[in-house]
Amino acid sequence: MAPFTSSLALLSAGEVGPNAARSLKGRGSPLASPAAQVELLESLPLEADFEAALRQAKQAPLRPSRLEVLQINLGRLCNMACRHCHVDAGPDRLEQMDRATVDFCLFALDRTTAHTVDITGGAPELNPHFRTLVEQCVVRGKHVIDRCNLTVLLLPRFADLPQWLGEHGVELICSLPHPRRPGTDAQRGDGAFEKSVEALRRLNQAGYGKGNGRRRLTLMMNPVGAFLPGGQASLEREWKAALLRRHGITFDRLLALNNMPVGRFLEWLVETQNLEEYLAHLVSAFNGSAVPGLMCRSSLSVAHDGTLYDCDFNQMLELPIGGPSGHVRALDPKELASRAVRVGRHCFGCTAGAGSSCGGSTV
Repeated sequence: MAPFTSSLALLSAGEVGPNAARSLKGRGSPLASPAAQVELLESLPLEADFEAALRQAKQAPLRPSRLEVLQINLGRLCNMACRHCHVDAGPDRLEQMDRATVDFCLFALDRTTAHTVDITGGAPELNPHFRTLVEQCVVRGKHVIDRCNLTVLLLPRFADLPQWLGEHGVELICSLPHPRRPGTDAQRGDGAFEKSVEALRRLNQAGYGKGNGRRRLTLMMNPVGAFLPGGQASLEREWKAALLRRHGITFDRLLALNNMPVGRFLEWLVETQNLEEYLAHLVSAFNGSAVPGLMCRSSLSVAHDGTLYDCDFNQMLELPIGGPSGHVRALDPKELASRAVRVGRHCFGCTAGAGSSCGGSTV
């Protein structure tokens, strides 16, 4: 693959990959439009209305609870381009949060009840303000999460990052679709599993994954296909045994996520003619008990340009909160607390089976 460059030289040729796909935007795909994704989901011949499902479960309208997590997306730039990525991140996605917006996030954080800052992307570490954001959140006494793709830690310029993150008490939530090479490489590109294993070894060497609360290593899996994951607790036991036996790797916990019909996973569903069947499965697996734990109720999502969303998935579909508090610079905690959460058919992905959120199963 040819190197992707910009005036800022954000990624060199040697820093790109492995990749299983190119971004929807880079290929000029019709599904690069969030509005086109929403239209496609709403056009499916399903007798499915998420608000009706909420009413039947006596959970309507969906309202936020106390704000606990401020999730900040530092941009779409990533050294990888995974087949299932709902963010449509990649080396050709140069959108990045600037320093002024980072500062607005910090000012907003000071006005909220959020105790956790969840930093995501793309590969958030590639943002030049990543370390500043981490340091400023730690100074404020917040728990910081870095959502890491693992392979970015192998870039020479980040050789010190595992130790630096540990020194700042940052929890790492690292994506790994499958505990074996074929499953991971199918989603993330040839060689992705071996690179991920090497990154996990470096994290173990830095003290992560050893039961230390200040160096917590969490793995995040999603099914390699159009189906729901198994039970999170049983999967965690299986993964811990498999990675320890085969690779000598330890980690602290596993999160199991449902694949959301958004972004490049939505495109894959269309290409493999699985879309209607998968959506029907999500609808039939609706679990009202998963609703109280939905991330949209206790977290707030900030896009790289500062626009506010109820959740990461609404952000990718460009369904903003709207109103006077629609941007992080104007965040009004009281106004946000009284809003109704925006929902759509994609929300069935978070309420299917044991539920799904950025924190794993919700039931």
